[in-house]
This record gives sequence, C-alpha cells and structure tokens, in this order.
Amino acid sequence: MTRRPPPPPPSYEEAVLALARRRSPLRARDVVEEGIPSMVLSRMVRAGSLQRVSHGIYAPNERDVSEHISLAEVCVRAPRAVVCLLSALRFHEIGTQEPYDVWIALPSSAASPRIQSPAVRIIRMSGDALTEGVIEHEIDGVRVPIFSPAKTVADCFKFRNKVGLDVSIEALRDGWAQQSFKSSDLRRFAKIDRVDNVMRPYVESLIA
Repeated sequence: MTRRPPPPPPSYEEAVLALARRRSPLRARDVVEEGIPSMVLSRMVRAGSLQRVSHGIYAPNERDVSEHISLAEVCVRAPRAVVCLLSALRFHEIGTQEPYDVWIALPSSAASPRIQSPAVRIIRMSGDALTEGVIEHEIDGVRVPIFSPAKTVADCFKFRNKVGLDVSIEALRDGWAQQSFKSSDLRRFAKIDRVDNVMRPYVESLIA
C-alpha cells in the first residue's frame, strides 16, 4: 500500500491570510512573530488579497471594515485602554462630535502607547473612574472596552476643560432624548467622577 505524500506546507501568503482571519485587524508585528517576512504584507496588498487599514494594520480583503475600525486598532496596540469621551460619544451616536483622534483612558501609571496612526488623545483615570461603566463591544473581531453612555456623559463634565462645556451639555441632552441612560445612572457616575454638583442643575432641568 502506497502512502500519500504529506501536503505541502502553506505558503507565506496562505499563512498570512489564515492569521488575518483569526486576528483581524492583523498587526505587522504578529506576522513577523510567526516567522513570516514583513515584505509579504506589501506584496499581498499590491496583489489585492489583503487590505492595509492603517500603518502596520491589515485585514482580509473580503472583510468589510467597520467605521469604528480605528477604535479596534488602538485597543489592539494599547490593551489597557478604554475608549472614552468624544470617541465614546461617536460610537454611541450621541451628539454631533466627529473626532479625528481616538480618545482613550489609561491608568495614571501606564506608559503612553507609541501609536503614530490613528492619532490618539490620552486621558488619565484611576480607581472607579477607570473601571466602572466599562462595556466590551466587538469591533471587527476585536473586543473593545468602551465607557457606557451615562459614564461618558459624566466624563465629559469632568473633563469639560478638554471637550468643552457646550459638548458636555449637548451630550447630556441628546443622550437623554434618545433614552440612552436613566437619571439614576447619571447620578451614580456623576458621584464617581465627583461632578455631582456640576451636573445636577442640568440633569434637573431635563427631568423637571
């Protein structure tokens, strides 16, 4: 009985596509760690079998990339980050902000990630302000932690010197109109962020 010869080993291109389907978005670093030359990525992009999402980030060409892919890109590179403020508002479709940067919260002691693209705005948080109100969403195969609508509104008031009081008020009113949160949620996160006194008159004007 003759034995069948073993199947040939997968080509670099096949190995990259298999990796990209398991880890989309795929980092160039992931490919190099598998022993595959990084030049294979450029060759595959030119051939149309892979798409370059941004600097050093790739995805299978057949995959439709979400409008929120930049959030996934950043969280792949900064695993301790939580999407916050203007980027969280945009994700939850609250208000009219369309930020160019990806806004993320990091622990006070965490090193700033070296990300050239997309542009990143880092906000430092600690304790309950960093851990409460975090919800994981799946974006293009990546689990992305994002602050809830109520926590995001409270954060906007806390960091109103960075986002603007007008943006904070707009987010509060629009989120309330969309029933994105309850007044009890707002009060809870306002206390965590220590902006209860700041937010109270605006919240009371909504529920009066």
